[in-house]
Amino acid sequence: MQYYVVSRLAQSFISLIGLVILVFFMIRMTGNPADLYLPDDVSAAARQAFIELHRLDDPIILQFGRFIGDLVHLDLGTSIRQGRSAAVIVLEAYPTSLALAAISMSIALVLAILLGVWAAVRPTGVVDRTISVLSLAGASAPNFWVALTLISIFAVGLQLVPTSGIGGWDHWILPVAVLVLRPLGLLSQVVREAVIRSLSAPYIRTARSKGAPDRSILYVHALRNASLPILTMAGNQAVAFINGSVVIETIFGFPGVGKLIIDAIVQRDFAVVQAAVIITATVIFLLNIVIDLLYALLDPRIRHS
Repeated sequence: MQYYVVSRLAQSFISLIGLVILVFFMIRMTGNPADLYLPDDVSAAARQAFIELHRLDDPIILQFGRFIGDLVHLDLGTSIRQGRSAAVIVLEAYPTSLALAAISMSIALVLAILLGVWAAVRPTGVVDRTISVLSLAGASAPNFWVALTLISIFAVGLQLVPTSGIGGWDHWILPVAVLVLRPLGLLSQVVREAVIRSLSAPYIRTARSKGAPDRSILYVHALRNASLPILTMAGNQAVAFINGSVVIETIFGFPGVGKLIIDAIVQRDFAVVQAAVIITATVIFLLNIVIDLLYALLDPRIRHS
């Protein structure tokens, strides 16, 4: 197990290095920050002073070498726009994104288990078909389209909830509803298929012959042995929450790391973009390792292999 963890960490580190190189060079293709932050009629001396202050006139290879050197010392740079540590700015935005992801994922997982098990009890029945159609529709609908539709209906038309921003609990309703939809659709289908396979296994017939109640058979025996594919999909969707928050947070004006990345790209705040990508990638890599370790805890065969 220790060898496996070290191996995964090494693979993640190599992937992170490749991502760092890609982001560093791509973000600089957006243009010179001096063109954005300085007025058109600025003097040549003032423009040169700005460029020298932020070392924008150095050769790109020299800038990259300095960036790697700072990164080794866990220095992710300073924001051009705010004049503060880029890492601090990103970490200040993370609690909002993590709270949004945690609430959405918890609701999606609970509802998916209930709906998936309900559909698996009577396959091809009316309930099963209804849940299957709705879950496929939810999984297929683009998040940005759902978000704009919900805003036009419930925020603009009915004026039941705010259109954007963060404040009271009502500001969270639409973003959570949008983020729940896709994982709920995918997870409910995975739960259904996994529970159906488990219900046909010999140990289920043995449990029934011993007089075990139906609730215990479904939620203890069948669901426990169907946990691996459910965990796989839940882990993938947790990662997708982190990646997909960019669009939803931007649409709803949610001050999370997703909106921060978009704003930093528009503002050519190189250090903030780099810090956000590096920290987010690190979180995703660690989350994948935790999920793999959970596999071993749930299935001893994986641990022994």
